[in-house]
Amino acid sequence: MKQLHTYLFFISILFISGTLSSQENNISARDTLPPAEKYGLRVGVDIARFIRSAINDDYSGFEINGDYRVYRNYYIAAEIGNESLIRDEANINVEGSGSYVRLGIDYNTYKNWYGMQNSIYAGLRYGFSTFDQTLNNYNIFTGTNFFDVEGMPSENFRDEQRESSGLTASWVELILGIKVEILPNLYLGANISLRGLVSEKDPDGFENLFIPGYGRTNDFSQFGVGYTYTVSYLIPFFKKKK
Repeated sequence: MKQLHTYLFFISILFISGTLSSQENNISARDTLPPAEKYGLRVGVDIARFIRSAINDDYSGFEINGDYRVYRNYYIAAEIGNESLIRDEANINVEGSGSYVRLGIDYNTYKNWYGMQNSIYAGLRYGFSTFDQTLNNYNIFTGTNFFDVEGMPSENFRDEQRESSGLTASWVELILGIKVEILPNLYLGANISLRGLVSEKDPDGFENLFIPGYGRTNDFSQFGVGYTYTVSYLIPFFKKKK
Protein backbone atom coordinates (compact mmCIF):
# COMPACT_ATOMS: atom_id res chain seq x y z
CA MET A 1 0.00 0.00 0.00
CA LYS A 2 2.85 2.41 0.86
CA GLN A 3 4.49 1.64 -2.50
CA LEU A 4 1.20 2.31 -4.30
CA HIS A 5 0.89 5.69 -2.57
CA THR A 6 4.47 6.53 -3.56
CA TYR A 7 3.88 5.58 -7.20
CA LEU A 8 0.66 7.61 -7.34
CA PHE A 9 2.42 10.63 -5.86
CA PHE A 10 5.21 10.65 -8.44
CA ILE A 11 2.76 10.00 -11.30
CA SER A 12 0.76 13.04 -10.15
CA ILE A 13 3.96 15.13 -10.02
CA LEU A 14 4.74 14.14 -13.62
CA PHE A 15 1.17 14.98 -14.68
CA ILE A 16 1.22 18.39 -13.02
CA SER A 17 4.70 19.13 -14.36
CA GLY A 18 3.48 18.26 -17.84
CA THR A 19 0.60 20.69 -17.45
CA LEU A 20 3.01 23.39 -16.32
CA SER A 21 5.29 22.71 -19.31
CA SER A 22 2.40 22.87 -21.77
CA GLN A 23 1.40 26.25 -20.34
CA GLU A 24 4.91 27.55 -21.04
CA ASN A 25 4.79 26.32 -24.63
CA ASN A 26 1.53 28.20 -25.20
CA ILE A 27 3.07 31.60 -24.39
CA SER A 28 2.90 33.83 -27.47
CA ALA A 29 5.63 36.25 -28.57
CA ARG A 30 3.35 39.26 -28.25
CA ASP A 31 2.96 38.80 -24.47
CA THR A 32 5.88 41.03 -23.55
CA LEU A 33 4.44 43.53 -21.06
CA PRO A 34 4.78 42.63 -17.38
CA PRO A 35 1.36 41.51 -16.03
CA ALA A 36 -0.18 42.41 -12.70
CA GLU A 37 0.06 39.48 -10.29
CA LYS A 38 -2.78 38.40 -8.03
CA TYR A 39 -2.56 38.54 -4.25
CA GLY A 40 -5.20 36.82 -2.17
CA LEU A 41 -6.36 33.84 -0.14
CA ARG A 42 -6.13 30.38 -1.69
CA VAL A 43 -8.35 27.77 0.02
CA GLY A 44 -8.65 24.09 -0.79
CA VAL A 45 -9.04 20.49 0.39
CA ASP A 46 -6.87 17.39 0.42
CA ILE A 47 -8.61 14.97 -1.95
CA ALA A 48 -6.27 12.11 -0.94
CA ARG A 49 -7.96 11.90 2.46
CA PHE A 50 -11.43 11.71 0.90
CA ILE A 51 -10.30 8.89 -1.40
CA ARG A 52 -8.62 7.00 1.44
CA SER A 53 -11.74 7.37 3.61
CA ALA A 54 -13.84 5.89 0.80
CA ILE A 55 -11.67 2.82 0.16
CA ASN A 56 -10.32 2.06 3.66
CA ASP A 57 -12.84 1.12 6.36
CA ASP A 58 -10.22 1.60 9.08
CA TYR A 59 -9.58 5.24 8.17
CA SER A 60 -11.57 8.47 8.05
CA GLY A 61 -10.33 12.03 7.68
CA PHE A 62 -10.50 15.40 6.00
CA GLU A 63 -8.20 18.40 5.68
CA ILE A 64 -8.75 22.05 4.72
CA ASN A 65 -5.67 23.92 3.54
CA GLY A 66 -4.94 27.51 2.65
CA ASP A 67 -2.21 30.03 1.91
CA TYR A 68 -1.94 33.79 1.62
CA ARG A 69 0.65 35.55 -0.51
CA VAL A 70 2.40 38.15 1.62
CA TYR A 71 5.36 39.18 -0.56
CA ARG A 72 6.37 38.09 -4.08
CA ASN A 73 7.37 34.43 -3.57
CA TYR A 74 6.45 34.13 0.12
CA TYR A 75 3.19 32.61 1.40
CA ILE A 76 1.80 32.10 4.88
CA ALA A 77 0.28 28.61 4.88
CA ALA A 78 -1.89 26.49 7.17
CA GLU A 79 -3.70 23.15 7.24
CA ILE A 80 -6.40 22.04 9.66
CA GLY A 81 -8.08 18.66 9.81
CA ASN A 82 -9.39 15.62 11.63
CA GLU A 83 -8.31 11.97 11.32
CA SER A 84 -9.12 8.55 12.74
CA LEU A 85 -7.24 5.30 12.10
CA ILE A 86 -7.53 1.77 13.46
CA ARG A 87 -4.18 -0.05 13.58
CA ASP A 88 -4.81 -3.79 13.72
CA GLU A 89 -1.39 -5.27 14.39
CA ALA A 90 -0.37 -8.84 15.25
CA ASN A 91 -0.64 -8.35 19.02
CA ILE A 92 -2.63 -5.15 19.43
CA ASN A 93 -5.65 -3.29 18.02
CA VAL A 94 -5.67 0.48 18.67
CA GLU A 95 -7.73 3.37 17.32
CA GLY A 96 -6.33 6.91 17.32
CA SER A 97 -8.54 9.88 16.50
CA GLY A 98 -8.38 13.64 16.89
CA SER A 99 -7.73 17.02 15.30
CA TYR A 100 -4.63 18.87 14.20
CA VAL A 101 -3.30 22.13 12.80
CA ARG A 102 -0.12 22.90 10.86
CA LEU A 103 1.19 26.45 10.46
CA GLY A 104 4.15 27.74 8.50
CA ILE A 105 5.50 29.43 5.39
CA ASP A 106 6.09 28.46 1.74
CA TYR A 107 8.65 29.85 -0.69
CA ASN A 108 7.97 29.62 -4.44
CA THR A 109 11.16 28.80 -6.36
CA TYR A 110 9.50 28.83 -9.80
CA LYS A 111 9.93 31.87 -12.07
CA ASN A 112 6.61 32.18 -13.87
CA TRP A 113 6.21 33.21 -17.48
CA TYR A 114 3.84 35.95 -18.58
CA GLY A 115 0.40 35.62 -17.00
CA MET A 116 1.25 32.43 -15.05
CA GLN A 117 1.04 31.98 -11.28
CA ASN A 118 2.22 28.43 -10.70
CA SER A 119 4.40 27.22 -7.83
CA ILE A 120 7.23 24.81 -7.23
CA TYR A 121 7.77 25.46 -3.57
CA ALA A 122 9.55 24.49 -0.38
CA GLY A 123 7.85 24.97 2.96
CA LEU A 124 8.30 24.63 6.70
CA ARG A 125 5.53 23.74 9.17
CA TYR A 126 4.95 23.40 12.88
CA GLY A 127 2.24 20.87 13.64
CA PHE A 128 0.17 20.30 16.77
CA SER A 129 -2.41 17.60 17.47
CA THR A 130 -4.89 16.78 20.24
CA PHE A 131 -6.26 13.24 20.15
CA ASP A 132 -7.54 10.12 21.91
CA GLN A 133 -6.22 6.56 21.82
CA THR A 134 -8.52 3.59 22.40
CA LEU A 135 -6.92 0.21 23.07
CA ASN A 136 -9.50 -2.31 21.79
CA ASN A 137 -7.67 -5.59 22.46
CA TYR A 138 -4.16 -6.97 22.85
CA ASN A 139 -2.08 -10.08 23.51
CA ILE A 140 0.30 -10.33 26.46
CA PHE A 141 3.66 -11.26 24.99
CA THR A 142 5.14 -14.37 26.65
CA GLY A 143 7.89 -15.21 24.17
CA THR A 144 6.07 -18.26 22.75
CA ASN A 145 2.66 -19.29 21.41
CA PHE A 146 3.38 -23.04 21.69
CA PHE A 147 0.33 -23.78 23.84
CA ASP A 148 -2.12 -21.74 21.75
CA VAL A 149 -4.76 -23.74 19.89
CA GLU A 150 -5.51 -22.63 16.34
CA GLY A 151 -8.99 -21.09 16.10
CA MET A 152 -9.22 -20.62 19.86
CA PRO A 153 -8.52 -17.37 21.72
CA SER A 154 -5.18 -17.32 23.52
CA GLU A 155 -5.22 -17.27 27.31
CA ASN A 156 -3.00 -14.20 26.98
CA PHE A 157 -5.60 -12.37 24.84
CA ARG A 158 -7.30 -9.39 26.52
CA ASP A 159 -10.48 -8.04 24.96
CA GLU A 160 -11.01 -4.95 27.07
CA GLN A 161 -11.26 -1.34 25.93
CA ARG A 162 -9.02 1.26 27.53
CA GLU A 163 -9.40 4.85 26.39
CA SER A 164 -6.84 7.59 26.94
CA SER A 165 -8.01 11.11 26.12
CA GLY A 166 -6.42 14.55 26.12
CA LEU A 167 -3.19 13.37 24.46
CA THR A 168 -1.03 15.85 22.56
CA ALA A 169 1.86 15.81 20.11
CA SER A 170 3.90 18.34 18.17
CA TRP A 171 6.30 18.10 15.24
CA VAL A 172 8.10 20.05 12.51
CA GLU A 173 8.07 19.19 8.83
CA LEU A 174 9.80 20.11 5.61
CA ILE A 175 7.56 20.22 2.52
CA LEU A 176 8.32 20.07 -1.20
CA GLY A 177 5.41 20.56 -3.59
CA ILE A 178 3.92 21.95 -6.76
CA LYS A 179 0.73 23.88 -7.62
CA VAL A 180 -0.54 24.50 -11.14
CA GLU A 181 -3.38 26.81 -12.24
CA ILE A 182 -5.47 24.54 -14.48
CA LEU A 183 -8.37 27.03 -14.84
CA PRO A 184 -8.59 30.71 -13.85
CA ASN A 185 -7.95 30.79 -10.08
CA LEU A 186 -8.35 26.99 -9.79
CA TYR A 187 -5.24 25.04 -8.73
CA LEU A 188 -4.23 21.39 -8.66
CA GLY A 189 -1.35 20.49 -6.35
CA ALA A 190 0.67 17.73 -4.73
CA ASN A 191 3.35 17.69 -2.06
CA ILE A 192 5.43 15.36 0.07
CA SER A 193 6.72 16.11 3.58
CA LEU A 194 9.38 14.82 5.94
CA ARG A 195 8.20 15.04 9.57
CA GLY A 196 10.08 14.89 12.85
CA LEU A 197 8.42 14.53 16.25
CA VAL A 198 9.24 17.20 18.83
CA SER A 199 7.06 16.02 21.69
CA GLU A 200 4.24 13.57 22.43
CA LYS A 201 2.18 12.42 25.38
CA ASP A 202 1.74 8.64 25.46
CA PRO A 203 -1.34 6.84 26.81
CA ASP A 204 -1.03 4.73 29.96
CA GLY A 205 0.48 1.32 29.37
CA PHE A 206 1.35 1.60 25.67
CA GLU A 207 2.70 4.00 23.05
CA ASN A 208 1.02 6.05 20.36
CA LEU A 209 0.70 4.09 17.12
CA PHE A 210 -1.03 6.88 15.18
CA ILE A 211 -1.04 10.66 15.63
CA PRO A 212 -3.63 12.66 13.62
CA GLY A 213 -1.91 15.05 11.24
CA TYR A 214 1.44 13.32 11.72
CA GLY A 215 0.61 9.76 10.72
CA ARG A 216 1.83 6.36 11.85
CA THR A 217 4.60 6.14 14.42
CA ASN A 218 7.20 3.44 14.98
CA ASP A 219 9.80 2.37 17.54
CA PHE A 220 12.92 2.77 15.40
CA SER A 221 12.60 6.38 14.19
CA GLN A 222 11.28 9.79 15.21
CA PHE A 223 10.70 10.69 11.57
CA GLY A 224 7.74 10.13 9.27
CA VAL A 225 6.63 10.92 5.73
CA GLY A 226 3.34 12.38 4.52
CA TYR A 227 1.76 13.45 1.25
CA THR A 228 -1.26 15.42 0.02
CA TYR A 229 -3.12 16.03 -3.25
CA THR A 230 -4.96 19.34 -3.24
CA VAL A 231 -7.62 21.16 -5.19
CA SER A 232 -7.76 24.85 -4.25
CA TYR A 233 -9.29 28.13 -5.37
CA LEU A 234 -7.69 31.57 -5.22
CA ILE A 235 -9.82 34.46 -3.97
CA PRO A 236 -7.99 37.52 -5.36
CA PHE A 237 -7.97 40.61 -3.13
CA PHE A 238 -5.78 42.91 -5.25
CA LYS A 239 -3.09 42.93 -7.94
CA LYS A 240 0.50 44.20 -8.01
CA LYS A 241 2.74 44.98 -10.96
CA LYS A 242 5.62 42.55 -11.28
